[in-house]
Amino acid sequence: MTQDAPPPSAYELMVAIRRLNMESDRFIERFAVLHGLHRTDLNALVVILDAANAGRRLTPGQLGAALNLSPPATSALINRLEQVGHVERRRSTTDRRKLEIALNEPAVRLAGRFFAPLGRHLTAAIDEFTPEERKVIARFLTRTTTATAAAVQESTT
Repeated sequence: MTQDAPPPSAYELMVAIRRLNMESDRFIERFAVLHGLHRTDLNALVVILDAANAGRRLTPGQLGAALNLSPPATSALINRLEQVGHVERRRSTTDRRKLEIALNEPAVRLAGRFFAPLGRHLTAAIDEFTPEERKVIARFLTRTTTATAAAVQESTT
């Protein structure tokens, strides 16, 4: 977009978001197909990884809540991820009564290798923006994510 061009309309931005979502879905679907995973499996791995990166341990109940899954569906999900060697259940080091879900190191390395090109390309795209523009982008992404979550809560069909 040039300096003289009018700013994109809300509709045009929504179309751009939809295109980004489609391309992201294609990329993630490729990983899922190559590694015999369901989309929910991948979402679970992201939730577990994000918790680990934040220094938090994740219980099966917390994982299920994050993915909006019932306890039986959460158990089936964890069983699938354990069977393919991506996660393991561990006793909590602070409360031995609790179980925590942890990513196995080979799963972390596998994801790192597969997602490295995406990270590289996204970093290059983001690096084109000034710090001030990044603040606007961050605010936009935060607000649109919140708006989408609100729409999920309002949707009835």
